Amino acid sequence: MFIQTEDTPNPQSMKFLPGQAVLGAGKMGMDFPTIESSSGSPLAQALFDVDGVTGIFLGSDFVTVTKDETTEWHHIKPAILGAIADYLTAGLPVLAEGASSEDLTAGSLEDYEGENREIVEQIIDLLDTRVRPAVAQDGGDIIFHKFIPGDGIVLLTMRGACAGCPSSTLTLKSGIENLLKHYVPEVTSVEAVM
Repeated sequence: MFIQTEDTPNPQSMKFLPGQAVLGAGKMGMDFPTIESSSGSPLAQALFDVDGVTGIFLGSDFVTVTKDETTEWHHIKPAILGAIADYLTAGLPVLAEGASSEDLTAGSLEDYEGENREIVEQIIDLLDTRVRPAVAQDGGDIIFHKFIPGDGIVLLTMRGACAGCPSSTLTLKSGIENLLKHYVPEVTSVEAVM
C-alpha cells in the first residue's frame, strides 16, 4: 500500500493519504486529541502507541497525526505509515463497534427558531461548502457550536492539524470571520472554543 504524506500549516501535524476511505465519504471527521479519547478507534489507539504522537484526526480519506515538539518526523513517520497500512490492508476496523463518526458536541439547528434559524442555516451552509473543504486539505476540520444572536458571535472549534496550528487565529479572524460577515451581515465576530 502506498500512503502519500503532506505537510500541513501546523509543523507538528502531518496528513497521511492512503488512497482509500478511512471513515468514508460524507462522514464527519473524528478527533482524538489524547490517548484517553481514542477508545472509539483501534486505529487511533495503534497510532498513539508510537512514541511522540500526541493527537489523531481521522477524516473521510485521510489521517492527520500530531506529534510533540521534541520528536522529529523522520523518527516516527515509518511507524505511523506501518500502523496505517497494517490496519487498512488487513481490513481491520478503523472505529470500534458502536462508535460513531458524528461529533456530538456540534451545535444543532433545533436550538434556533425563526430568523435566527435561517441565519444559522446560512452559517452552517457556508462552513460546509466553503470552509470545511479548505481546512480538510490542511488535515483538519471545523465544527459549528453556537450562534449568539444578540451579539452576532459565532463559536467554532478547529480540529485535527488546525487545532494547534500557529495560523489558526489568522484563519478564524481573517478568513472565516470575513467570509461569514460578508454573506451573513448579522455575524459580527468568530471565536474559537475548545
